[in-house]
Amino acid sequence: MPIPGHIDPVPVARAITPRADGRVDLVGLSKSELREALAAGGLDARQAKLRAKQIWHWIYNRGATDFSVMTDIAKAQHPWLTERFVIGRPQVVEAQVSSDGTRKWLLRSDDGQDFEMVFIPDADRGTLCVSSQVGCTLNCTFCHTGTMKLVRNLTAGEIVGQVMLARDGLGEWPSQPEGRMLTNIVMMGMGEPLYNFDNVRDALSVVMDGDGLALSKRRITLSTSGVVPMMARAGAEIGVNLAVSLHAVTKPVRDEIVPLNRKYGIEELLQACADYPGANNARRITFEYVMLKDKNDSDDDARELVRLLRRYKLPAKVNLIPFNPWPGAAYECSTPERIRSFSNIVFEAGISAPVRTPRGRDIDAACGQLKTAAERKSRAQMDREAADKADALG
Repeated sequence: MPIPGHIDPVPVARAITPRADGRVDLVGLSKSELREALAAGGLDARQAKLRAKQIWHWIYNRGATDFSVMTDIAKAQHPWLTERFVIGRPQVVEAQVSSDGTRKWLLRSDDGQDFEMVFIPDADRGTLCVSSQVGCTLNCTFCHTGTMKLVRNLTAGEIVGQVMLARDGLGEWPSQPEGRMLTNIVMMGMGEPLYNFDNVRDALSVVMDGDGLALSKRRITLSTSGVVPMMARAGAEIGVNLAVSLHAVTKPVRDEIVPLNRKYGIEELLQACADYPGANNARRITFEYVMLKDKNDSDDDARELVRLLRRYKLPAKVNLIPFNPWPGAAYECSTPERIRSFSNIVFEAGISAPVRTPRGRDIDAACGQLKTAAERKSRAQMDREAADKADALG
């Protein structure tokens, strides 16, 4: 959503093209929206309520993608449902596995837009990094994703669909509360989640629903580069953990590497963090800080970071992220010695500052490396290619 002001990096996102077959995708709809969709399709209110409850269970507890497997719905009704609705998943264009076990999927939407998601397994958890937009608007200079233009927002269904697809790939159906590999979600993939607020909120509501995917809000983290006007709403309406892409502690440096800082400065951002609903020592705000050689990694920078966090009395944890290189990047990663010195200064001030171990670098799945290899194509170009393909097939 565009926010008034002199500097606003948000262009008008491309409208979402309806499905070519006219069917309604049920993934990502709330329970009431699912019931309303069935009613709009022709079921009476009583039937719509019953069928919505049954379909919801099959989608989110059983992982069903076809109405024909829904054994408690009359077979005679399966064709009626199939004609009007679909239980969608993003198309998998490419799936890669890193040497460290990290998985990355290049996904394609029904209207031919590409985006990525990443799964990071650990001994005690498995974290899915979920995208919220096709492309990005923020132009953070250290981030490969930031070199892409924004194409469009992802729908609630496309956001939930990433979680569903990951669980498909991990073999986690029927849904079980214990023994899951996918235990955590971070909204840290492509895009700025708070510039797609409504869809992110609605998607996470489905993910957190106790009758649905049932992930606790304490296991979900939303990352923002600092869209200050939306942060209070995120706390009130979504209520998940907050991560902030800080990356610098002075205005000149943050203006350069996170251009959004020119609109919402460090002090304004940190005050919004201090006001974030639910933040306390048990639910600390995570500050992401990518370590860039000779740019933001000095001992003075570390001391200024400590001063700022103390000034705003923030319950904070700092994630120090070694810069992950990508072709054409203008930065280098700080040396291990410099990172260790920075970390020690923050730790000695009583603030946790672990150094994040890079994961998935060999498949460009690490923090700041996500960027679809496919070039953005115009709708007309994609239509021409589809027509040429159809002609070739006769």
